[in-house]
Amino acid sequence: MTDAGATGHEEDVVGDLLGRGPAPRKRLRELLAAPGPLVAPGAYDALTARLVEQAGFDVVYMTGFGTTASLIGRPDVGLLTGTEMIDNARRIVSAVDVPVIADADTGYGNALNVVRTVRAYEQAGVAGIHLEDQVSPKKCGHLSGKAVIPREEMAGKLRAAAAARRDPDFVLIARTDAAAVHGLADAIERARAYAEAGADLLFVEAPTSEEDIATVARELSGAAPLVFNWAEGGRTPPLSLERIRELGFSLVLYPIGTLLAATAGVRALLDTVRRDGTPAAALPGLPSFGEFTDLVGLPEVSDLEARFAGESG
Repeated sequence: MTDAGATGHEEDVVGDLLGRGPAPRKRLRELLAAPGPLVAPGAYDALTARLVEQAGFDVVYMTGFGTTASLIGRPDVGLLTGTEMIDNARRIVSAVDVPVIADADTGYGNALNVVRTVRAYEQAGVAGIHLEDQVSPKKCGHLSGKAVIPREEMAGKLRAAAAARRDPDFVLIARTDAAAVHGLADAIERARAYAEAGADLLFVEAPTSEEDIATVARELSGAAPLVFNWAEGGRTPPLSLERIRELGFSLVLYPIGTLLAATAGVRALLDTVRRDGTPAAALPGLPSFGEFTDLVGLPEVSDLEARFAGESG
């Protein structure tokens, strides 16, 4: 029997259509267990996910803020359904070979809805999700006007999530937005309760000072690995990666930098077209047509066409 790798296609390709990389959930667990922090840049669609992977990062984070902005051009205030979020996650997973962590908002309902949400995200192929304790419809964690559900209700949703997963390596991240609503002490107590309910990682959203960040790290040390949300332009101070490492965080999210960069790039191009009537002056700073088609995998597609057309012809 001929080995599938003995056909001249042994080289790994980023987002390989025939990719056979390590199981992404097991790989995510390994990355989280290694000396950290694990850096997860945000992606809002399949293209940005490929760019994250091609830049050499080991994990992709599907941002809910960016998904909302890219799909419907609106702010992250709970306008997207679970179906829309999961469809986007599925497209992102299919474009890369590295693990994908996805925003799953509030789980899109009560504990019963959370069961379906976990199953659907698992079927989409993501390696992990985070669930938050906001009232639905939720808001971006760095916007004002948030509200949270009772601690016991959220703990029940997390127990449901843990029971629903079919793959024990599927990572559950519990996020609390209570710091902005009831204060940091309540957020820390909630996080402890969420760890006891089955969360693999804890995510205290939007602390507003380095002192508060250090308090979160100290008080939750040993409860579960911790997530730091380096929200670009948000309410949390922009600590250095070395300081985040010193504090003991295991996972760092950079959720919207790619979205902001894309927005700036498109604006600059459109300004050029409006000013000059053509995009010619902007082209030297952009990827060439050939570079872009390489980026999205045209050489691999051409190779597969030749390989399989030859076999069938």
